[in-house]
Amino acid sequence: MTNRRSFVKFASAAAIATQAHPILGANDRVNVAIIGLGGRGKDHLRSYLSLSNAGIAALCDVNQAAREVSQATLAKAQRPKAAEYEDMRKLFEDRNVDAVSIATPNHWHALAAIWATRAGKDVYVEKPASHNIFEGQQMVAAARKYKRMMQVGSQSRTTPIKMEAMKLLSEGVIGKIYLAKALCFKRRKSIGVTPAEPVPAGVNWDLFLGPAPMRPFTRNRFKYNWHWFWDTGNGDIGNQGAHEMDIARWGLGVSNSRHEGLKTVYCTGGKFAYTDDQETPNTQLATFDYGDKQLVFEVRGILTNGESGLNNRGNVVGNLFLGSDGILEVDDRGYRVYKGEDRAVAMEKQRDRSTGDTTSLHMANFLAAVKSRDQASITAEIEIGAASAALCHMANIAYRTGRQLRWDSGREQFHADQEANRMLTREYRKPYVVEKV
Repeated sequence: MTNRRSFVKFASAAAIATQAHPILGANDRVNVAIIGLGGRGKDHLRSYLSLSNAGIAALCDVNQAAREVSQATLAKAQRPKAAEYEDMRKLFEDRNVDAVSIATPNHWHALAAIWATRAGKDVYVEKPASHNIFEGQQMVAAARKYKRMMQVGSQSRTTPIKMEAMKLLSEGVIGKIYLAKALCFKRRKSIGVTPAEPVPAGVNWDLFLGPAPMRPFTRNRFKYNWHWFWDTGNGDIGNQGAHEMDIARWGLGVSNSRHEGLKTVYCTGGKFAYTDDQETPNTQLATFDYGDKQLVFEVRGILTNGESGLNNRGNVVGNLFLGSDGILEVDDRGYRVYKGEDRAVAMEKQRDRSTGDTTSLHMANFLAAVKSRDQASITAEIEIGAASAALCHMANIAYRTGRQLRWDSGREQFHADQEANRMLTREYRKPYVVEKV
């Protein structure tokens, strides 16, 4: 492993060398490295392969098998073999890489992004932006200090139908909004119980855990189900729900990154029906009080009905906005506006799927910003992504403490609650420490 002192020395020099402009590759392509090649990482690879101005320069994963699968995908697409890394710190020394695309588990998002910016790389990082609130703040600070472009994978911000719906809300289509409700009714079956076992060949378990505490290897703590452990994930409110939280905040107009105007956070719920390894709740109801309006978020992972017009479609994932003059619903199908006492349909529009894959659209926005160096052109810039993730984290903190919490926007912490404030960050396992930038 790279010695931390030598890494910092290299990263600082690289940041200075590339601060003004990225190192663009042949044919004006942005040379991208993908970090984390599991389920979402495979999506990243497919999306970049669809973009003519993206080159795949490197692949990084702690799992050798995942790297091999991704190299095979490149070969099938008749693309050159990419440089291959187990340890992302070695990747950051690669001067052929202009930008990194991070699809690791949540607990690695912040550290990977901060290390990348120090090494002079621009960053696309999956949602939620961070694993805790402190990390999101440091990601913003790093992007500013090293003058890097940083896009969070909240692709709704680049999806035309959702952008149109948010514009209608800002123009008063349903009058004064008093409630935004985000729905994450996504069926999640029991993950069962998996015992500790030897680490599989080809997997670097120390690197997988990184900032998290050292734990014995189990199947449930590894592929995908890491979402349901507090060490590595944030439950479904921070998984699928991070998208809906971002839309709720966007439509409600509570865009300040310090969360000014937020008075209290309260969250109830639990893990019901199953006896298994999952630590995070599968049922959750969070309320954010802004005085003259509220944001409500609901998670349901067990069998459930829908809500309003979002019914009987299996998973019910979307947002409801309630105003003095009507209701607006928005989901991946499109949006619908209801007006009057009888809730008559006043306006509706379906998503035009010919506009392309939403992740590819979002990544195209990122690549354009890498070339232009125009931070303002990034649709889900890190300050936006970190603020939306912070609300997910606040809900989980309120759930875990079991009480209503009061937010102090001036100090960016909870008012007079030491236990809750300790959860704004975490104890990091050395040397994988997120430090104050």
